[in-house]
Amino acid sequence: MRPRPWLAVEFAALYIGAPLAIAFLLPPHRMFTALFLFSIAGLLLLWRTGGFQWRNLIRGRRMPWWEVLGIAVATLGAGVVILSLSRPEALFAMLRARPEFLLLIWCFYPILSALPQELIFRPLFFHRYGALMPSGKAAIAVNAAIFSFAHLMYWSWVVSAMTFVGGWFFARAYLRHGFPAAWMLHAVAGNILFAVGMGYYFYSGNVVRPF
Repeated sequence: MRPRPWLAVEFAALYIGAPLAIAFLLPPHRMFTALFLFSIAGLLLLWRTGGFQWRNLIRGRRMPWWEVLGIAVATLGAGVVILSLSRPEALFAMLRARPEFLLLIWCFYPILSALPQELIFRPLFFHRYGALMPSGKAAIAVNAAIFSFAHLMYWSWVVSAMTFVGGWFFARAYLRHGFPAAWMLHAVAGNILFAVGMGYYFYSGNVVRPF
Protein backbone atom coordinates (compact mmCIF):
# COMPACT_ATOMS: atom_id res chain seq x y z
CA MET A 1 0.00 0.00 0.00
CA ARG A 2 1.28 3.44 -0.90
CA PRO A 3 1.77 6.19 1.71
CA ARG A 4 -1.42 7.95 2.74
CA PRO A 5 -0.59 11.34 1.12
CA TRP A 6 0.06 9.64 -2.23
CA LEU A 7 -3.20 7.72 -1.95
CA ALA A 8 -5.04 11.02 -1.45
CA VAL A 9 -3.44 12.44 -4.61
CA GLU A 10 -4.25 9.25 -6.51
CA PHE A 11 -7.82 9.30 -5.23
CA ALA A 12 -8.29 12.91 -6.33
CA ALA A 13 -6.86 12.19 -9.78
CA LEU A 14 -9.01 9.10 -10.29
CA TYR A 15 -12.34 10.21 -8.84
CA ILE A 16 -12.21 13.98 -9.38
CA GLY A 17 -9.66 14.75 -12.07
CA ALA A 18 -10.75 12.02 -14.50
CA PRO A 19 -14.49 12.89 -14.37
CA LEU A 20 -13.64 16.57 -14.89
CA ALA A 21 -11.48 15.75 -17.90
CA ILE A 22 -14.18 13.51 -19.37
CA ALA A 23 -16.92 16.09 -18.79
CA PHE A 24 -14.99 19.03 -20.24
CA LEU A 25 -12.76 17.50 -22.89
CA LEU A 26 -13.98 14.13 -24.10
CA PRO A 27 -16.47 13.90 -26.99
CA PRO A 28 -19.72 12.33 -25.72
CA HIS A 29 -19.48 9.38 -28.13
CA ARG A 30 -16.17 8.35 -26.51
CA MET A 31 -17.64 7.92 -23.04
CA PHE A 32 -17.85 4.12 -23.21
CA THR A 33 -14.24 3.98 -24.33
CA ALA A 34 -13.31 6.08 -21.31
CA LEU A 35 -15.33 3.80 -19.04
CA PHE A 36 -13.51 0.75 -20.43
CA LEU A 37 -10.06 2.29 -19.88
CA PHE A 38 -11.16 3.54 -16.47
CA SER A 39 -12.20 -0.02 -15.57
CA ILE A 40 -8.89 -1.55 -16.65
CA ALA A 41 -6.99 1.02 -14.61
CA GLY A 42 -9.24 0.34 -11.62
CA LEU A 43 -8.68 -3.41 -11.79
CA LEU A 44 -4.92 -2.92 -11.99
CA LEU A 45 -4.99 -0.63 -8.96
CA LEU A 46 -7.13 -3.13 -7.06
CA TRP A 47 -4.66 -5.91 -7.94
CA ARG A 48 -1.67 -3.80 -6.87
CA THR A 49 -3.28 -2.92 -3.56
CA GLY A 50 -3.10 -6.51 -2.38
CA GLY A 51 -5.21 -8.22 0.23
CA PHE A 52 -8.40 -8.15 -1.82
CA GLN A 53 -10.26 -11.44 -1.99
CA TRP A 54 -11.17 -11.70 -5.67
CA ARG A 55 -13.63 -14.47 -4.96
CA ASN A 56 -15.73 -11.84 -3.18
CA LEU A 57 -16.72 -10.56 -6.63
CA ILE A 58 -18.88 -13.66 -7.02
CA ARG A 59 -19.67 -14.36 -3.37
CA GLY A 60 -21.77 -12.46 -0.90
CA ARG A 61 -24.67 -12.59 1.49
CA ARG A 62 -28.10 -12.97 -0.01
CA MET A 63 -29.90 -9.66 -0.27
CA PRO A 64 -33.50 -9.62 1.01
CA TRP A 65 -35.94 -9.73 -1.90
CA TRP A 66 -37.96 -6.87 -0.48
CA GLU A 67 -34.94 -4.54 -0.70
CA VAL A 68 -34.49 -5.36 -4.38
CA LEU A 69 -38.22 -4.90 -4.97
CA GLY A 70 -38.15 -1.62 -3.07
CA ILE A 71 -35.33 -0.25 -5.25
CA ALA A 72 -37.14 -1.41 -8.39
CA VAL A 73 -40.44 0.23 -7.41
CA ALA A 74 -38.76 3.44 -6.24
CA THR A 75 -36.76 3.69 -9.48
CA LEU A 76 -39.86 3.11 -11.57
CA GLY A 77 -41.84 5.70 -9.62
CA ALA A 78 -39.09 8.30 -9.75
CA GLY A 79 -38.63 7.83 -13.48
CA VAL A 80 -42.34 8.14 -14.20
CA VAL A 81 -42.68 11.30 -12.11
CA ILE A 82 -39.58 12.98 -13.57
CA LEU A 83 -40.51 12.27 -17.17
CA SER A 84 -44.17 13.17 -16.65
CA LEU A 85 -43.07 16.60 -15.47
CA SER A 86 -40.15 17.21 -17.81
CA ARG A 87 -40.36 15.04 -20.95
CA PRO A 88 -43.76 13.31 -21.15
CA GLU A 89 -43.13 12.34 -24.77
CA ALA A 90 -40.20 10.17 -23.62
CA LEU A 91 -42.24 8.19 -21.09
CA PHE A 92 -42.02 4.50 -22.08
CA ALA A 93 -41.08 5.67 -25.58
CA MET A 94 -38.54 2.92 -26.23
CA LEU A 95 -40.79 0.24 -24.78
CA ARG A 96 -43.55 1.33 -27.16
CA ALA A 97 -41.50 2.03 -30.28
CA ARG A 98 -38.49 -0.31 -30.09
CA PRO A 99 -39.03 -3.10 -27.56
CA GLU A 100 -36.40 -5.26 -29.28
CA PHE A 101 -33.76 -2.58 -28.71
CA LEU A 102 -34.80 -2.28 -25.08
CA LEU A 103 -34.32 -6.04 -24.69
CA LEU A 104 -30.81 -5.63 -26.10
CA ILE A 105 -30.07 -2.92 -23.53
CA TRP A 106 -31.35 -5.16 -20.74
CA CYS A 107 -28.95 -7.89 -21.84
CA PHE A 108 -25.83 -5.76 -22.20
CA TYR A 109 -26.24 -2.88 -19.71
CA PRO A 110 -25.54 -5.03 -16.62
CA ILE A 111 -22.27 -6.29 -18.15
CA LEU A 112 -20.96 -3.34 -20.16
CA SER A 113 -21.98 -0.49 -17.87
CA ALA A 114 -23.17 -1.54 -14.41
CA LEU A 115 -20.37 -4.08 -13.85
CA PRO A 116 -17.36 -1.82 -14.59
CA GLN A 117 -18.92 1.07 -12.67
CA GLU A 118 -19.46 -1.12 -9.63
CA LEU A 119 -15.88 -2.43 -9.76
CA ILE A 120 -14.51 1.11 -9.77
CA PHE A 121 -16.85 2.69 -7.24
CA ARG A 122 -17.28 -0.09 -4.73
CA PRO A 123 -14.40 -2.63 -4.31
CA LEU A 124 -11.67 -0.25 -5.50
CA PHE A 125 -13.10 2.71 -3.59
CA PHE A 126 -13.51 0.94 -0.26
CA HIS A 127 -10.53 -1.45 -0.43
CA ARG A 128 -7.79 0.82 -1.75
CA TYR A 129 -8.99 4.15 -0.40
CA GLY A 130 -10.99 3.07 2.65
CA ALA A 131 -8.31 4.43 5.01
CA LEU A 132 -9.00 7.91 3.66
CA MET A 133 -12.72 7.68 4.34
CA PRO A 134 -14.74 8.43 7.47
CA SER A 135 -16.61 5.57 9.07
CA GLY A 136 -20.22 4.41 8.87
CA LYS A 137 -22.81 6.35 6.91
CA ALA A 138 -20.36 9.16 6.22
CA ALA A 139 -18.30 6.79 4.05
CA ILE A 140 -21.44 5.81 2.14
CA ALA A 141 -22.29 9.49 1.65
CA VAL A 142 -18.80 10.21 0.27
CA ASN A 143 -19.07 7.23 -2.05
CA ALA A 144 -22.48 8.37 -3.30
CA ALA A 145 -21.18 11.91 -3.88
CA ILE A 146 -18.17 10.62 -5.82
CA PHE A 147 -20.41 8.31 -7.87
CA SER A 148 -22.72 11.23 -8.67
CA PHE A 149 -19.77 13.46 -9.58
CA ALA A 150 -18.53 10.83 -12.01
CA HIS A 151 -21.72 11.45 -14.01
CA LEU A 152 -20.95 15.15 -14.45
CA MET A 153 -20.40 14.35 -18.15
CA TYR A 154 -24.19 14.29 -18.62
CA TRP A 155 -24.53 17.89 -17.42
CA SER A 156 -27.90 17.22 -15.82
CA TRP A 157 -29.10 17.85 -12.29
CA VAL A 158 -31.57 14.98 -12.76
CA VAL A 159 -28.72 12.58 -13.44
CA SER A 160 -26.69 13.99 -10.54
CA ALA A 161 -29.55 13.59 -8.08
CA MET A 162 -30.51 10.11 -9.21
CA THR A 163 -26.93 8.81 -9.24
CA PHE A 164 -26.35 10.18 -5.74
CA VAL A 165 -29.39 8.33 -4.41
CA GLY A 166 -28.51 5.23 -6.42
CA GLY A 167 -24.88 5.38 -5.30
CA TRP A 168 -26.00 5.53 -1.68
CA PHE A 169 -28.01 2.32 -1.98
CA PHE A 170 -25.39 0.54 -4.10
CA ALA A 171 -22.66 1.37 -1.56
CA ARG A 172 -24.91 0.30 1.31
CA ALA A 173 -25.65 -2.99 -0.45
CA TYR A 174 -21.95 -3.57 -1.10
CA LEU A 175 -20.95 -3.04 2.53
CA ARG A 176 -23.82 -5.12 3.87
CA HIS A 177 -24.18 -7.91 1.34
CA GLY A 178 -21.15 -7.86 -0.93
CA PHE A 179 -20.34 -7.07 -4.53
CA PRO A 180 -22.96 -9.27 -6.25
CA ALA A 181 -25.75 -7.45 -4.40
CA ALA A 182 -24.47 -4.01 -5.39
CA TRP A 183 -24.07 -5.08 -9.01
CA MET A 184 -27.55 -6.59 -9.07
CA LEU A 185 -29.15 -3.43 -7.66
CA HIS A 186 -27.29 -1.27 -10.17
CA ALA A 187 -28.35 -3.51 -13.06
CA VAL A 188 -31.98 -3.61 -11.94
CA ALA A 189 -32.18 0.16 -11.43
CA GLY A 190 -30.49 0.90 -14.74
CA ASN A 191 -32.67 -1.45 -16.75
CA ILE A 192 -35.82 -0.02 -15.20
CA LEU A 193 -34.68 3.54 -15.97
CA PHE A 194 -34.19 2.67 -19.63
CA ALA A 195 -37.57 0.90 -19.75
CA VAL A 196 -39.30 3.98 -18.32
CA GLY A 197 -37.62 6.24 -20.85
CA MET A 198 -34.94 7.84 -18.69
CA GLY A 199 -32.44 7.02 -21.40
CA TYR A 200 -33.26 10.55 -22.52
CA TYR A 201 -31.07 11.74 -19.63
CA PHE A 202 -28.60 8.84 -19.46
CA TYR A 203 -27.79 8.47 -23.17
CA SER A 204 -24.47 10.06 -24.14
CA GLY A 205 -25.85 10.99 -27.55
CA ASN A 206 -28.20 13.47 -25.88
CA VAL A 207 -25.47 15.26 -23.94
CA VAL A 208 -25.42 19.03 -24.47
CA ARG A 209 -22.59 20.84 -22.75
CA PRO A 210 -23.54 24.22 -21.28
CA PHE A 211 -20.60 25.96 -22.95
